[in-house]
Amino acid sequence: MIQDFRIITDEASSHPLFIQIVEQVKQAVANNRLQPGERLPTVRQLAQSLGVNPGTVARAYLTLEQEKIVVSHRGGGTKVADQSNNPAIAKRHWNHLSNIVNGHILEALSLGYTPEELEAVFSLHLARWREERKEGKHSIEIETQDSSRIENEIVIEASHDLALELLINKLKAACPEMKIQLNHSGSLGGLVALQKGRADLAGIHLLDEETGEYNYPYLKHLLPSRKMAVVHLAYRVQGLILAKNNPKRIRSLEDLRRREVTLINRQTGSGTRVLLDFELHKLGIEPSKVNGYEHEVNTHIAVALGVSRGEADVGLGIQAAAESNGLDFLPLLKERYDLVIPKEKYKSMAMAALLKIIKSADFKEVVANIGGYDTSQTGSTTFV
Repeated sequence: MIQDFRIITDEASSHPLFIQIVEQVKQAVANNRLQPGERLPTVRQLAQSLGVNPGTVARAYLTLEQEKIVVSHRGGGTKVADQSNNPAIAKRHWNHLSNIVNGHILEALSLGYTPEELEAVFSLHLARWREERKEGKHSIEIETQDSSRIENEIVIEASHDLALELLINKLKAACPEMKIQLNHSGSLGGLVALQKGRADLAGIHLLDEETGEYNYPYLKHLLPSRKMAVVHLAYRVQGLILAKNNPKRIRSLEDLRRREVTLINRQTGSGTRVLLDFELHKLGIEPSKVNGYEHEVNTHIAVALGVSRGEADVGLGIQAAAESNGLDFLPLLKERYDLVIPKEKYKSMAMAALLKIIKSADFKEVVANIGGYDTSQTGSTTFV
């Protein structure tokens, strides 16, 4: 039986106690804190630990079993259900999910929201849940070389971006036979992967300290002899992601001088890390003096989650990540995010499908609805 999962009830809540138990078990399953096959406390054990009537726990377990979240066997206890082994259970699970999603879509549409707004919000929350489920796991390094690539495969090394994730999801839906691998290796990591032939596409947002220009100076320096297509994905707002109501009263990057302010940082090589280092240099702030500077994560969503959990007071990231977690956001600047594709790859059928989506009005509208994005030049292409 699991030891680290705890249920907490609140008698002052407007939700019945059995519903509180149901929702906490569901959330633990969604976050992978409860794994398939793990046994829950018995009705009597949980009732005693919570100080509630055993009938309340029994009702909660029955509700969870009806929704296929758990399975109960006489003498075998109550366990988290495994949906993958039984095709009949998997089909019922899929139909149940479809009905849930369809019901919420109909409700939202009836309230006047557009399909594009729904897709934007859904993408934001899905990205947050994916980050929570990863639990800090890093992407696997790619060993595949150009010589072994197939036509319907795209390997992407990129700095994390929610619009890019949306693009990939739409590409998977349009071309289910296509194999797409995305690794959040950072902007510099993406260019190095292109340089070494380990990727077909890089997603970058790199500010050049000398010129103040985004991306192009890095292409000239790291890929001087390669012909590249630079496809503009979007402009996006970068700023300070702050705890709700900003309890530390953080007003600018200058506040990183304060020892009581803790930062959560992006990984070395990411465009956001390059931007932060550039801004700290302008302010004369030594990185080693910033509390939490060495605390690195690989995505904007991970930064926002760190702030929302109280692991840090502030992080540099995009507006959409802050909004998806209900956090405060202090905008600092608008930056350019581009997709860099070798010219020979740009002409492939796989890239043609991807580029068709980028240039579509539907994609641009959904990205604009995510929040903190400007799609006025999305899809424009320059060859360098």
